[in-house]
Amino acid sequence: RSEIIPKTKQLKVSNLKLSDAGIYTCEYGSHTVSISLHVFELTISSDGHFLPNEVPRLTLMQNSSKPLPDLSITLFNSNNNTVITNPLQNTRQKYILELKKLEATDSGTWMCHVHADSPSINQNIAFDVKVLGFQNPVLERKYATVDSTVILSWHLNFRKIIWKRGFTGQLNWKQQENATPHELLDFNVTAWGVQHKTKKSSHFWFEIPESKPESTIELKLPKVHFNHSGQYQCQLAYNGRYTQNKIELVVMKVSANPVGPLPRGAKTTLICQVSSPLPPNAHLLWEHVNGTQEDAKKSKQNEAKVEVNVSAAGLWNCHLIEDNDVKISLRYPVEEAPVWISYVVTGASIGGSVLVFGLACLCIISGISWQRRRQRAKRMIRARQYLLENKTCQCQQ
Repeated sequence: RSEIIPKTKQLKVSNLKLSDAGIYTCEYGSHTVSISLHVFELTISSDGHFLPNEVPRLTLMQNSSKPLPDLSITLFNSNNNTVITNPLQNTRQKYILELKKLEATDSGTWMCHVHADSPSINQNIAFDVKVLGFQNPVLERKYATVDSTVILSWHLNFRKIIWKRGFTGQLNWKQQENATPHELLDFNVTAWGVQHKTKKSSHFWFEIPESKPESTIELKLPKVHFNHSGQYQCQLAYNGRYTQNKIELVVMKVSANPVGPLPRGAKTTLICQVSSPLPPNAHLLWEHVNGTQEDAKKSKQNEAKVEVNVSAAGLWNCHLIEDNDVKISLRYPVEEAPVWISYVVTGASIGGSVLVFGLACLCIISGISWQRRRQRAKRMIRARQYLLENKTCQCQQ
């Protein structure tokens, strides 16, 4: 592993080891020059490949011909910010430091600065930290309306950090937090970043878009139903370790009770509903287009439904507002029934009332008639028995 460069008479030692530390002497005639070689060895757990929330350990070892100095070690992350460490061992020959829990954004080249006063040492040792994870927030909330098309995306960072090892993953869905999860698809990514996906469930219809970056996992719902809401969880697995990211899909729908055109003088209730309770910074709002502020109706905190009573035709909008930002909206047109329908409804109401009254009277008359027939039959039976009794007495005489 060593060679002498003829022109400069330099000694080149490749692939240094801790055992290479010591005093190297160059003799040329009566001249002698000695150089002390101090060797550092820096290693990081898991070969520098981590998942979010894992805690790496950094080991620094030193060797030299002289008594080993007491080292001062400072770490800088990829953003050149100082990293707080927890020393686990310090024997001058071996230093073990425990780092903080990692995040996907911690990926990059870190720096270990080694300092000592005697002998004077100021050495920077670079090392790579690669954290495989998601660029999405920890929990992302996405809103959709019934019958709309929605695409859920998970952006991975393995391209950005040049992750050259294969890993697997799967996509699950569950209606509620404590519900049974359903596996929708699984996938694997090779060391060259090629994805292979397989559908695992026909619980509901979904598609896998093809035209997308290789570092993105996507799920497409062509026509959203109200029961498509819930938590969609993407899970990555690497070397027996796991990390996951969730997207919560909240679906909104509007309806009326009763349904249909509004007859003159009648009322209907408009209902705007979402599939799960909203966070404190979000609410639902019914708004009458071209109406007044008094027409608007706002949901209460953490409520998933808001209702408004309507007595006239018009166009109503239901908005889902989060931090004063309208996320989604749905329209509901209230149409006025034609005049003849109003007359039909009125006539049907009156006719129904008369019919009910007539049926009631008929029932009463039938009841009275039946009661009279029953009493007449009883009187005839008593008369027949009386005649039979009198005839028997005459025969005895």
